Amino acid sequence: MILLERDKYHKLIEPLSRVTINNLFARSVVENYVTGKVYVDNLNKPSTFYVVHPYGISLLFGKYDNVDFNNSLKDYALNTYKIRDKYEWMQASPGNWDIVLNELFKDCMIKSSDNTNDKEKNKIELNTRVNFKFNIAKYFDFKKENSRADLKIIRTDKQIFMDMKGSVIPLLFWDSAEDFSDKGVGFSLFHNNELATTAYSAFILDDKLEIGIETIEKFRGKGFAQYACSMLIDYCFDNKYEPIWSCKLENIGSNKLAQKLGFEPTLKIPFYRLNK
Repeated sequence: MILLERDKYHKLIEPLSRVTINNLFARSVVENYVTGKVYVDNLNKPSTFYVVHPYGISLLFGKYDNVDFNNSLKDYALNTYKIRDKYEWMQASPGNWDIVLNELFKDCMIKSSDNTNDKEKNKIELNTRVNFKFNIAKYFDFKKENSRADLKIIRTDKQIFMDMKGSVIPLLFWDSAEDFSDKGVGFSLFHNNELATTAYSAFILDDKLEIGIETIEKFRGKGFAQYACSMLIDYCFDNKYEPIWSCKLENIGSNKLAQKLGFEPTLKIPFYRLNK
């Protein structure tokens, strides 16, 4: 695995365009919307690619029978040389990769349901990632049944961007508040004048907007997220964006919220947690 310089990312645009699973996070790195990392097998004629978004989600794609690259990938995944200081969540395309990875990780892979020690080292945890497709009719049914005129929801500004706390916040998906203000969008819900929830564009590319959502811990379980998300979905309609949703299958809350808002699960793929 060789780290590719940012001015060479254009080499990935064409092969990445052939990836059929949701890859907006990888495109945001490759097309220089956010600062991430790209690893390849060869600097001059790369054929195997590994793209890491700063949030900690990654995409492996391209030639899957490259033995040297794959051996290096295993060292990277197990953090053998301690070059990572946080988890990464990896997905791979095409599906042949998952066959290769099952063999490559056969001595160190566990299912998420088997992992009782969150700090277990030298293990790759197998989860599942879900891609959804938006059903506008189901969303309108949701809108008819769910209306709260009493809620205060405003456009997310630079200050709210910085104030939002949690593990899935806009700050982890954009390089700066200024960058988000210029190129992104979000809507934040306040309860008793206290910031509670923010729904925001994790990525905007072409006519697609992928939704990110975070609720501050003390306000969870109150149903606030659905209303902030609804405001963002309405923004998508007004600006001709297709709303996109992806999440880990094991994230029950995100799955339920997605389907309540009219998103339908269309694809389930292996999702590998690489321990730090």
